[in-house]
Amino acid sequence: MASSITFTNVLVISSLLVGSWFCAAMAQSTPPIVNGLSWTFYQSLCPNLESIIRNQLRIEFQNDIGQAAGLLRLHFHDCFVQGCDGSVLLDGSASGPGEQQAPPNLSLRARAFQIINDLRRRVHNACGRVVSCSDIVAIAARDSVFLSGGPDYDIPLGRRDGLSFATRNATLANLPPPTANTTRLLTDLGRKNFDATDVVALSGGHTIGISHCTSFTGRLYPTQDPTMDKTFANNLKGTCPTANSTNTTVLDIRSPNVFDNKYYVDLMNRQGLFTSDQDLYTDRRTRDIVTGFAVNQSLFFEKFVFAMIKMSQLSVLTGTQGEIRANCSARNTNNNYLGSVVDEGFEAVSQL
Repeated sequence: MASSITFTNVLVISSLLVGSWFCAAMAQSTPPIVNGLSWTFYQSLCPNLESIIRNQLRIEFQNDIGQAAGLLRLHFHDCFVQGCDGSVLLDGSASGPGEQQAPPNLSLRARAFQIINDLRRRVHNACGRVVSCSDIVAIAARDSVFLSGGPDYDIPLGRRDGLSFATRNATLANLPPPTANTTRLLTDLGRKNFDATDVVALSGGHTIGISHCTSFTGRLYPTQDPTMDKTFANNLKGTCPTANSTNTTVLDIRSPNVFDNKYYVDLMNRQGLFTSDQDLYTDRRTRDIVTGFAVNQSLFFEKFVFAMIKMSQLSVLTGTQGEIRANCSARNTNNNYLGSVVDEGFEAVSQL
């Protein structure tokens, strides 16, 4: 059996590795807010918005905490492709398949889409059609983190829904696969203005959720990835007896349903599931960041919140751009359905 690194070992190692980066990372604060978004966007339009969503998700997660990971992943896959515009929610059209049918999105949970539409219905029943589906996705992702044990935090709101979904090629180009190494992650996400700390922090979303065997069996067959702990690999082979197995396994073996920093302890023990996970500890550019998060959960939470707020503002539509969908799965048949009172409300809050 390969030797493991205990949490005590991690503490000792961290004091040697983290150094000045640890202190510098603590100095950062909230990222800049995009013009058109606001911390209080729905204060008058829909004052109970966030409590409606959180209360319903609390009930949902009591039945299936696994849906928290599904909603968080939905937000990631929406924002990284053509911005946080709810485009991933759109069904395909008569002209062809939608964004959901692109390979990286085929494993998105069907129940996650249903939950978003259910939340949209509840919110619109309470407030009218004034809250975008993209804002609902962003709030649901935040609450998924909190309700599974992670940090609670505010997010700026005021996103509008996009009028089209991304192409298959655009989706493939903007969602790094689980086989990606750190160089690709830093390069691809660097184009979106994420630095190494952001990349490692956002990867921490893998502290909850599951994966299909086909996303990582390339590390098991035909030969085992030497960076993978042998006992961990043998256990995975039991779950995934062939390279094309349809089985699933958890992303974080220590606390799969709790949003915490154990994902980084996994990486230090060579028990990261994906190449894109484990290579963060192998690569010298990100190794110290992984170590810092493994020994200081508060630091991870702080950097995760920073990166999530940053991600949630990627290429957002605001003001009169896009629309507020009546159904998150389809464009409005009449894009001018909002009345003058609602339009005035949006114009007013966009100035906050």
